[in-house]
Amino acid sequence: MSLIVKIGKKGKAIAKRVLSPVETHHISYTRRIERVKTDRRILAMTFDDGPMDLPCSPDLFDGRSLSDVILDTLEEFGAKGTFDVIGDTSDNYPDKAGAPGSAAWGGIRYDHYPDFGKDASGGAVHNDRLIRRMLGGGHQITNHGYRHIIFGKKPFVYGKRVFLGSFDGALEDLTRLHRVLSENYGYEMTMGRPPHYVDRVQGGLSSYDVYDVMGYQYLAASFDGAGWLPSTAGDRQTAFEEEVRAMAEPVRAALEKDPDFFCGQIIFQKEGCNMARRTPVAVGLRRQLEILSDYGYRVVTVNELMKESPFTDVGRDDPDFEKFETLQRSRAVVFSDNRLRPDAPMKTGELAMLLCPKKRLLESRRKAADDKKATLYRCAVEICAEEGLIPAGVREDAAVSALPEGLFDSTEDMTRRSVLRAYRADR
Repeated sequence: MSLIVKIGKKGKAIAKRVLSPVETHHISYTRRIERVKTDRRILAMTFDDGPMDLPCSPDLFDGRSLSDVILDTLEEFGAKGTFDVIGDTSDNYPDKAGAPGSAAWGGIRYDHYPDFGKDASGGAVHNDRLIRRMLGGGHQITNHGYRHIIFGKKPFVYGKRVFLGSFDGALEDLTRLHRVLSENYGYEMTMGRPPHYVDRVQGGLSSYDVYDVMGYQYLAASFDGAGWLPSTAGDRQTAFEEEVRAMAEPVRAALEKDPDFFCGQIIFQKEGCNMARRTPVAVGLRRQLEILSDYGYRVVTVNELMKESPFTDVGRDDPDFEKFETLQRSRAVVFSDNRLRPDAPMKTGELAMLLCPKKRLLESRRKAADDKKATLYRCAVEICAEEGLIPAGVREDAAVSALPEGLFDSTEDMTRRSVLRAYRADR
């Protein structure tokens, strides 16, 4: 596998543990959906960077496009995919291709899909037939950015990359692709994944703030399908076979250890070439689905998976599931890592997020973006204090000691469970 990429991923993990050993999460309209809680053998698969209307590499399928091969394979197994598509990378020039096997294989300044100089064979704009096939087959489509330009800086791997930088730039790019699907197909996307998972934009904002405005959830994944990583073993054929094994064997090993391992998980896949311009997903996907089928798994869209439960830590066996599930549709009650944490104490900032009008809160957050102290919680607390819903001057991290009259029924205590259970959604 690519040594540079492996070192980069490991270095990032180490740096994250050292610089920020305890990862913090906050109540958010946008949640990072990596997996959901269920004991049923259902999971989702996401496919990034397509569509791709070029033959597979190596071409083992009589010239059929990679996207068609993926769709054929999914349909054969009765599986539904979630396709995280781009719009068009043909405007990402002038540029030049990087070294094969490197992260810049498809472009030094920008990404080009499905390959450098072949932009017209990729993306939703150029592939009406494939988009219609995806939608007609009941698959889900999500937003991976019109031009697949990273939102902010990523110095280690993409130090030479052009990035969007601003909130408005990221919002404009996402909206452009959203309109392609909406106006041409009547399809409303509800989720997005930032290019290369780069979240930060300038001005103290992030992809979460952009997705708040879009009304999206953050499409993440809990298991790497590995089809994007190149092998350096032997000749091209040997390397390809190793890449296919690297997709299938981790799935097999995980299930041999725990047959319920993939319940509620999301597997990351690549709808395109890996960094060595090969497409192991064309063969590896079938191997994965064969293994999963042997264990009785069904592959569904992420939207369908979230109908099982929209939370990572609360499932349908929870006595308050129906109330929680209904409440999360319209109010900010879940943490950014998609955990509800129902039995933790309710904090003032969390209560303010529940009560605060979304439109006013997002406008306040944008205006105060350069103020590092102006978190969503702080903005929500200030707005709720102005409206007399909570006392003025209360710290956002203080435990809630009293609830506004008229908005809640009686509570047993001030845990998040009791407060959310008592909230009168019909007020």
